[in-house]
Amino acid sequence: MSELFKYTASEWSAIQLSLYVALICAVITLPLAIAVGWFLARKKFFGKSVLEGIIHLPLVLPPITTGYLLLLVFGNRGVIGKFFYETFGIQIAFSFYAAVIAAIFVSFPLVTRSIRLSIELVDQKLEEAARTLGASNLRVFFTITLPLALPGVISGFILSFARSLGEFGATISFAGNIEGKTQTLPLAIFSEMQVPGQEASTMRLVVVSVILSLFAMIAAEFLNKRVIKSKTA
Repeated sequence: MSELFKYTASEWSAIQLSLYVALICAVITLPLAIAVGWFLARKKFFGKSVLEGIIHLPLVLPPITTGYLLLLVFGNRGVIGKFFYETFGIQIAFSFYAAVIAAIFVSFPLVTRSIRLSIELVDQKLEEAARTLGASNLRVFFTITLPLALPGVISGFILSFARSLGEFGATISFAGNIEGKTQTLPLAIFSEMQVPGQEASTMRLVVVSVILSLFAMIAAEFLNKRVIKSKTA
């Protein structure tokens, strides 16, 4: 039983890297998802369904396919990856950057959907009233739309964080499984499962994975209730 609490240096490294990647992913994804979510919720245009389909594509694509497509774009021979490698000497694929990019791509549709649905529930008459009183579109967004959609924004942020913690397929194909560099918690669990006699190590990592994911979901519910309660008070 005591073995369940004796984490090795490589295990701590995977845990810390996962938290780091998930936090960076959530911070980068949130403002982008807010902008896209508002655009989809408030604008009508030709091809909107196609755009929504493209945005939500990572939800239905096999994760390994997403990783391969990212590799084609951000690899050293890809359009974007080649530019960064030849211009700045930065290799994106099979690096920490790749782990973050993979997490962003797989979590972005979830965050965007959560925020878009919240913005759609905001009464547009309130926004129109503010505009008639002289408020600019930007002020209306930050003083009315965003505060009223805050539960969805909070849920989106935590969903991005939690989804990044569990990302496996796109990460292993695009970032690789390099210990101390790109080996996140799910990849570390996968690696330990392949080695006979590593049941205790696998269980330790699984326990941490479950606790972190559960904590994220509980935090999301708690914060949402606090926001809703403060609005109704």
